[in-house]
Amino acid sequence: MKSDLFSSDHMAQPAHAPGMTLQNAKSIKYAVNGEMHARQGAMIAYRGELQFERKSQGVGGMLKRAVTGEGLPLMAVRGQGEAWFAHEAQNCFIVDVEPGDVLTVNGRNVLCFDATLSYEIKTVKGAGMTGGGLFNSVFTGAGRLGLVCEGTPLVIPVSPQQPVYVDTDAVVGWTAHLATSLHRSQSIGSMIRGGSGEAVQLKLEGEGYVIVRPSEATPQKPQQH
Repeated sequence: MKSDLFSSDHMAQPAHAPGMTLQNAKSIKYAVNGEMHARQGAMIAYRGELQFERKSQGVGGMLKRAVTGEGLPLMAVRGQGEAWFAHEAQNCFIVDVEPGDVLTVNGRNVLCFDATLSYEIKTVKGAGMTGGGLFNSVFTGAGRLGLVCEGTPLVIPVSPQQPVYVDTDAVVGWTAHLATSLHRSQSIGSMIRGGSGEAVQLKLEGEGYVIVRPSEATPQKPQQH
């Protein structure tokens, strides 16, 4: 059988070392040698001797997910083998988290991560319960983190002299040492849509980076007729 489909560009190759690598722009391969964590439902294929188990986040995590609809239902993957992860053909990225780093990420953008990383759901400081509250996933420790993003993300430097304002639906995450608060402004767009004319952004101040997706709302899938 001959086809460009079977070229090396698409062919899965044996892993040379344990851990996470980009299979292609839309998927991540993880060579499991022990344990790793991933969002439930994100695994698209695997080979080898692997076991899968839903991972509890404790009462606090369950409560926050129930209140907000956000959060991150996880599974643990254990054993020896390879697993592939993806989510709705979104773009995949790998972040190396080093000791002392703190990365805050929206739960919808987390795909998989090393078991050596610590993970916790926290309230976004300054956001309170506005709009149901803003809860993000905070990663610390040392290891690799796989992220997904609708479209090509934009990374904006934040400096003490120049804070950055981000649509709360568009923010993917931000680095440590950035202070957050809600900023209200008049929005012509919201007036046109019949709203109150007031828009709410997340204001980030300090020294670091904020990651933004090029979509302020989750695209609606076309209805089947």
